[in-house]
Amino acid sequence: MIDLWDPAAAGVLRLPSGRLVRGRGLRHPLPEGPVPAFGVYLLSKRPPAVGWEARWVRWPDFWLPSDRPDASAALREAWERAATERVEVACGGGVGRTGTALACLAVLDGVPGGEAVAYVRAHYRPGAVETPWQRRFVTRFPGETPADA
Repeated sequence: MIDLWDPAAAGVLRLPSGRLVRGRGLRHPLPEGPVPAFGVYLLSKRPPAVGWEARWVRWPDFWLPSDRPDASAALREAWERAATERVEVACGGGVGRTGTALACLAVLDGVPGGEAVAYVRAHYRPGAVETPWQRRFVTRFPGETPADA
């Protein structure tokens, strides 16, 4: 097992289970310190290559994922891997899409969908999850599961 994130580091969210996930904005420089083992990148266009394992989820700014089952699978993988690895979730600014994805991870971790946005705003960033449809997406997550697809 590798070292996990420093819980006091910028952008690190501690989920109720103790899993640590870093949220960040890709328009900002890579933070000092260790790099992720796995990243989920939420962008409308394919992100640049990184030196660690990564998944791209096509997700336009201020909107919802273009392929919801793919997004759900990527977030489930991130949640599972966060138990033993450094995982980060990032979009352009690190607020709307990243906050929405982190709130979905909180749902996977046992936070009720109706409370997950507040949880992320309290423990990650006050303005996280920017639009009404992003908030609604969290309350309905996980929605379609791989078994339903």
